[in-house]
Amino acid sequence: MKFVEESSQTTDKFLAGTLLSTLTSMKFDGSRTMHEHVMKMTNIAARLKSLGMAVDENFLVQFILNSLPSQYSLFQMNYNTMKDKWNMHELHSMLVQEETRLKNHGNHFIHYVNNQGAGKKVFKKHGKGKGPLKINELSTKL
Repeated sequence: MKFVEESSQTTDKFLAGTLLSTLTSMKFDGSRTMHEHVMKMTNIAARLKSLGMAVDENFLVQFILNSLPSQYSLFQMNYNTMKDKWNMHELHSMLVQEETRLKNHGNHFIHYVNNQGAGKKVFKKHGKGKGPLKINELSTKL
């Protein structure tokens, strides 16, 4: 019985370390919804708590904010300049709203192509006896 108990404690320590590592390194990459991302991080914190490693709510809020990509930098800055701190429910609601706002705003790109100057050289046959076509492509986000 003592061996089983010691093995269980070792397994719990290993699991806690793995969960903590996962929680601290998680990043929102858009492959799932913001709701799913926040719930996954909240569930990891709950599992850590069941293993005796309680994660403070303010600490978890900061982890979630730190897991956001650069598109959410204005959101993070607004949160950091506020005097009030949000609880998990408030953060979750606000992030889902921000995700919707960003999706509705969309990413618009303009591609500029110039046949003069340095840049990518694309060698294609485009006429009789003319040299290679030079393309200078710039992407500008609106």
